[in-house]
Amino acid sequence: MFVSQLLRFLLTVATLGFLAHSIGEALPRRWFHADAFPWRAGRWEQGGRVYLKLGVRAWKDRLPDMSRFVHGMYRKNIRAHREADCMERLVQETCVAECVHWVLLGLSPVFVFTMAQPYAAIAATLYALSHVPFIVIQRFNRPRLLAAAKRSHTPLQSCAAQAQCAAVQPAKEAELV
Repeated sequence: MFVSQLLRFLLTVATLGFLAHSIGEALPRRWFHADAFPWRAGRWEQGGRVYLKLGVRAWKDRLPDMSRFVHGMYRKNIRAHREADCMERLVQETCVAECVHWVLLGLSPVFVFTMAQPYAAIAATLYALSHVPFIVIQRFNRPRLLAAAKRSHTPLQSCAAQAQCAAVQPAKEAELV
């Protein structure tokens, strides 16, 4: 019974991950504005400093980042995007990533329909909790990216510049390899 439940869990996770990735890549980036609800940092977040109390700097780079593994994905690495016209896209990608992880967290009850109890309750809880660190990372990084853009006097660019940046970015990554 355990092996069949484990296989159901893995199949459900793979299906949700594939669908979430596909939808996340297809979402228009113009829908995401870091200065608007729900992506804008709240006062209680203190510009991301509240997440330092969770030790985010110690573990954030140890978690998997799909852009490291999936060719053609927009790389979520500031070192890969030093150009001014890429800063807004990078900030928007934090919004998209946060959105996708919130949706996946919200879909965690699906395990109740794909698995038997008590495995379903355990899987749903663990799956939901597994998305919290990724949401924390996005909420920690976004204010820092916005502050870096402001310090460098880098204006956030238009959607046209973002599209150009997106088109140029995979070619630049290929040069780095």
